Amino acid sequence: MQLIGMLDSPYVRRVAVSLQFLGLPFEHRSVSVFRGFDEFRGINPVVKAPTLVCDDGTVLMDSTLILDYAQSLASRSLMPAQIPARLRALRLIGLALALCEKAIQFYYEHQLRPPQRRHAPWVDRVAAQAHAAMQDLEEELRRQALPPPQSAIGQDGISVAVAWDFVTRTVPEVMPVGEFAYLSGYTAAAERLPQFRAAPWGEGTYRPR
Repeated sequence: MQLIGMLDSPYVRRVAVSLQFLGLPFEHRSVSVFRGFDEFRGINPVVKAPTLVCDDGTVLMDSTLILDYAQSLASRSLMPAQIPARLRALRLIGLALALCEKAIQFYYEHQLRPPQRRHAPWVDRVAAQAHAAMQDLEEELRRQALPPPQSAIGQDGISVAVAWDFVTRTVPEVMPVGEFAYLSGYTAAAERLPQFRAAPWGEGTYRPR
């Protein structure tokens, strides 16, 4: 399998880390949807990261759908089997993915759109949505902490850690990240795991441990 996309995308990184926990070998190609648009289009005309090229040539996209396929392929899941635990995991993953989405929208508004073209009410709305997701995640972890990453980590922990690391790296000047001790502590512990260190945030390439 080939995973296409850069690890500065939380969605690409989420897949790269998860594939390791599932024990699935893969090749990572760090292709930018911006600078490498034509190269990416040659692989997937939709130019959407992450893209997974399966062994039979089938092209999948969207991190959640890719992980659904990967778990079937591995015959194991990173999700709890019992309904109450699964419901909470889905809640945490939904918040983490919403945080990624809103942080990316905010980042693009400031990095790609000229200042005179920005719509302040939209920027404020996106920032408020991101902050709400952070607050809810922090409250969830205060109410019921996840197991320490070094002892047990599932898709909820992976998604939370990847999302929080992305926010602190890309939009720290607008997100009051210092207020979120539980998120920060959990993410710091997760980032020390070999599966996270093998796929570090940035423009590099995943290297098998």
